[in-house]
Amino acid sequence: MELNETERVYFVGIGGIGMAALARYYMAKGLPVAGYDRTETDLTRELVAEGATVSYADSLEAVPEAFRNPNGTLVVYTPAVPASNVPLTLFRDGNFEIHKRAAVLGQITRASRSLCFSGTHGKTTTSSMAAHILHSGETGCNAFLGGILKGYNSNLMLSATSPFSVVEADEYDRSFHQLSPWIAVVNATDPDHLDIYGTEEAYLESFAHFTELILPGGALVVHTGLKLVPRPAQTVKTYTFSRHEGDFHAENIRIGNGTIVFDFAYPGGTITDIELGVPVEINIDNAIAALAAVWLTGTLTPDLARKAMASYPGVERRFQFHLKEAGRAIIDDYAHHPDELRQSIASVHALYPDRKLTVAFQPHLYSRTRDFADQFADALSMADEVVMVELYPARELPIEGISSETIFNRIHCEKKMLIQKKDFVDTMKNRNFEILLTAGAGDLYLYVPQLVEALGVSTVH
Repeated sequence: MELNETERVYFVGIGGIGMAALARYYMAKGLPVAGYDRTETDLTRELVAEGATVSYADSLEAVPEAFRNPNGTLVVYTPAVPASNVPLTLFRDGNFEIHKRAAVLGQITRASRSLCFSGTHGKTTTSSMAAHILHSGETGCNAFLGGILKGYNSNLMLSATSPFSVVEADEYDRSFHQLSPWIAVVNATDPDHLDIYGTEEAYLESFAHFTELILPGGALVVHTGLKLVPRPAQTVKTYTFSRHEGDFHAENIRIGNGTIVFDFAYPGGTITDIELGVPVEINIDNAIAALAAVWLTGTLTPDLARKAMASYPGVERRFQFHLKEAGRAIIDDYAHHPDELRQSIASVHALYPDRKLTVAFQPHLYSRTRDFADQFADALSMADEVVMVELYPARELPIEGISSETIFNRIHCEKKMLIQKKDFVDTMKNRNFEILLTAGAGDLYLYVPQLVEALGVSTVH
């Protein structure tokens, strides 16, 4: 069955951010959509409100009758769902058309000129920045993002006429090998997902293969200083970028009074006075990557660059303020890799150099905790105070001897405490914190609005 012959789509793991974008895509095409996920979330509730049927029961009865017919039913699954999942077993045994999310995304975007943003970190922000720039211009784009872009309230953008697709290229399970980039961006290659790759060498090899997939006549944009040795075809032009050097870089950076302004230097020219709508230092690098990719499409003008970057609203859970007042602030960030966490903490220190920083961290995955315990501890030791809660296992089964304590015991910080997540709100409301950063890819962020409410103040988004 060709994808264009699909009559209905069932998603196994529909609550994943990448899966949700595809679900929205098919609903926008007018197809019935249903799916399974383990737990109900804000995102699954939004999908239901938009027309999807979502079940949280791992059973055959939970699959709607129409979706039990293999004729015309496309099944999309994510590797994060266990192979023992009952609906997935039904579909595999029933001769259904089954594809991984990455393969479906690759087929959908193959006919377009795809701008694919990859990297251990930075890919959600850079891809959403690029999508916002293109959407702010006359060309527009289709975009499949790994986060909810504020202002759009979605991780999907659609255009009936644009030749461009913006895609977050996820390296987990080598998903980005299913893509056909016209322009590929590599933000970072710090080792991650070692439960999949095993070694740093295998991780770097996966990115190297990704660069081989760039279409003839396309372009590769790579952050300077990476260990990656790219292998693009001879007809692919390679560029470098970073905050301070490379073919694309920033000049005349001005930071102060809550703003960040810089000049964007590109091969043969400069666009002056780019102001960041989300003024965090790491977003200088992110903006350079996004502007570079859009410049390579030939659609970037100085006016568009200035307007789009100043109006960029940010992505939910990427350095998101929940409270900002004279005496204190609460910021939530998705940082779940040691280098991300280190950058996030450094960004808060830069914003509030004279304030005490408390970091509340929830480790994500047993394997990542095991593999990077020392690096997490070093990053957390940059804070004035650390609060840790129990590990978020996500898709993984426990690993003996691995828990939040694995990191906690290695932290060199004057004040640190290990508490239960359920006690987070009561603990923090009674502490005289100045700046609180909650970090991690788990579910601690769900308690932040409760904390703000307990403090008797209004949230700031």
